[in-house]
Amino acid sequence: MVITGRFVLLALLGVVPVVLFPGATSILLWAALLAVLAAADAALAASPRRVGIVRTLPDSVRLGEECTSALVLRNDTARRLRATVREAWQPSAGARDPEQRVVVPPGEARRMSVLLQPSRRGILRVGAVTIRSSGPLGMAARQLAVPAPGVLRVLPPFNSKRHLPSKLRRLRELDGQSAVQIRGAGTEFDSLRDYVRGDDVRSIDWRATARRRDTVVRTWRPERDRRVVVLLDTSRTSAARVLDEPRLDTGIEAALLLSVLAERGGDKVHFLAFDRRLRARVDSTAKGNLLSSLVTAMAPLEAELIEADWSRVPAQVRAASAHRSLVVLLTSLDAGAVEEGLLPALPGLTERHVVVVASVRDPRLEEMRDDRTTAAATFRAAAAERALLDRAAVAQQIRLLGAEVVDAVPSELPPQLADAYIRLKAAGRL
Repeated sequence: MVITGRFVLLALLGVVPVVLFPGATSILLWAALLAVLAAADAALAASPRRVGIVRTLPDSVRLGEECTSALVLRNDTARRLRATVREAWQPSAGARDPEQRVVVPPGEARRMSVLLQPSRRGILRVGAVTIRSSGPLGMAARQLAVPAPGVLRVLPPFNSKRHLPSKLRRLRELDGQSAVQIRGAGTEFDSLRDYVRGDDVRSIDWRATARRRDTVVRTWRPERDRRVVVLLDTSRTSAARVLDEPRLDTGIEAALLLSVLAERGGDKVHFLAFDRRLRARVDSTAKGNLLSSLVTAMAPLEAELIEADWSRVPAQVRAASAHRSLVVLLTSLDAGAVEEGLLPALPGLTERHVVVVASVRDPRLEEMRDDRTTAAATFRAAAAERALLDRAAVAQQIRLLGAEVVDAVPSELPPQLADAYIRLKAAGRL
């Protein structure tokens, strides 16, 4: 049984008779009266155990968007249900007005809606609904947590999707809609055209030239059906926050843009989330929409507070693709973690694949480096300069091992990684 504020006010009114008729008898009589009223009110309240609950909840919602959690409460008792109903969502669900007052006549049902606007990506769960059924006097209530489980998958927002149309236009220009003359391994013949000054003489098609009696050359287009392996590092370094966003979330945005771009460009895409073991895997060769599969697999990913085992990455890449592929590693360029883990494993990847290492850079480092207005700011500037020099040194070591490096601030990492993919494809390196 739960007492209400009305019961407390009534108990305070008991001060008047106790003052007028002091003594233990008056106190005991007033206490007994309060107890009888509270017990009778609670007994007349509708039983929360006989309240049926049906929950309606969407399967998923994108981060930043709103959705509605609806409850239908059915009163299976013979008494009117006067209840305060509260949903037990965690704070990151962003529930608005989770506690509401409802009145349900006997044998009828009422609908209760709670607006949700999640502030974090992941899996949100709710286990129960708390019902506090008040009596007709409003002095006491019967309270019970009724099981009403629900699961809401909060998907990545994919804000970098706005870059997709422009990148697709550039990719289509390379893919034959506007002919591009390209030479090199891994390209496909596109068409013949007249020779113009400056063309590579090795592109001349001598048989076609003999038939036409005019010099013609072959044009090439980037080869389709290549393989792109995107590996997202979910180890401890991905937990660092850059501009109030985890590095893991920025990596997810970059992986989504690159994967969708490559898939629409005709390439086979394999996505892996890995630290010491495989956390998620999505292949474009599987049935279903690639983007839907990716966001569903990425939604529950969280940074694991462990070191990544880069020695196992080559085996994971081979399991995903046995052919020469573009391997994109979305990780950190922190000197200690890279020198001990990634650098020793890179030769095993670069000898068989084209490798791109992509990392998010904190733009505050440049701001701190340029601010030397005070003595404290000067020391911070020196530390920022040292951090930037370390990143540049690590990036140079990676390039010496034959890999490309994309190091950009959070807003620029997804489009710059997509540009690197287009550039490599245009050069015929895929």
